[in-house]
Amino acid sequence: MAPPITLHTLDGKQISLQDLRGKVVIVTFWATWCVPCRDELPVLSRYAQAHAGDGLAVLGFSLDSPDDIEQVRAVARSLSFPVGLLGDPHVPGYGRIWHLPVSFTIDRDGRLVDNGWKDREPAWTSQQLEQIVTPLLDRAH
Repeated sequence: MAPPITLHTLDGKQISLQDLRGKVVIVTFWATWCVPCRDELPVLSRYAQAHAGDGLAVLGFSLDSPDDIEQVRAVARSLSFPVGLLGDPHVPGYGRIWHLPVSFTIDRDGRLVDNGWKDREPAWTSQQLEQIVTPLLDRAH
């Protein structure tokens, strides 16, 4: 099972993995200073928007410091999924987030099906999303 995690969004909401049971969830960790993240985030955002009606949810955790909140907000405005600051890079069950971007995919039953630590190419591409995530969306509950 995927370790529990809760996103505290920039606009003050809380979204927990438990609340999203029944959806396919991508938990992604990124930062404004991460060059590969700048390429990945628009790809992930377009995919999330295209598949929102298929039961996909994306939670974006920024590793930026609270001092950089304005840059984070600027990036977040361009994304189709909720974003929040991670705070502590030690995330129970996911380890210390030290390499960015890194993402974890969780199926509709709450199982971790793609562990980003094992991916050779950590940044999502459209092809990876189609290969890994789309089949999970196609599986009806």
